[in-house]
Amino acid sequence: MEILLAGLGASIGAMIRYAITNYGKKHWEWIGKQFSNLPTPTLLINLTGALILGIIFGLGTNVFFYSLVGTGVLGGYTTFSTMNTELVELYKSRNYHGLILYAVTSYLGGVILVFIGFWIGQLCK
Repeated sequence: MEILLAGLGASIGAMIRYAITNYGKKHWEWIGKQFSNLPTPTLLINLTGALILGIIFGLGTNVFFYSLVGTGVLGGYTTFSTMNTELVELYKSRNYHGLILYAVTSYLGGVILVFIGFWIGQLCK
């Protein structure tokens, strides 16, 4: 049952990511240009995913909810491989400032937001 929930959730998360990415490429390009051409949609997706996952951990949800939302939706929603591909693209274009800013914001920001989300989840228990 849990594997079906995770699969269902992953398809939902991937569709949400696809929609946000396409919307962001059309409407948020100016934000990325302000900050060394950062891939704003992927950054937003991964950081919000980290926050939401932290909240789920903090709430201590049951295995079925975690399978659907934690593993499934958020696993399909967030994207580690796209982020790393974008880091390589920043490197190839010699945008070293953007590369460092994106890497630090993604990795450090993700860890910080997981902890903040966990704290929020604990408060909401």
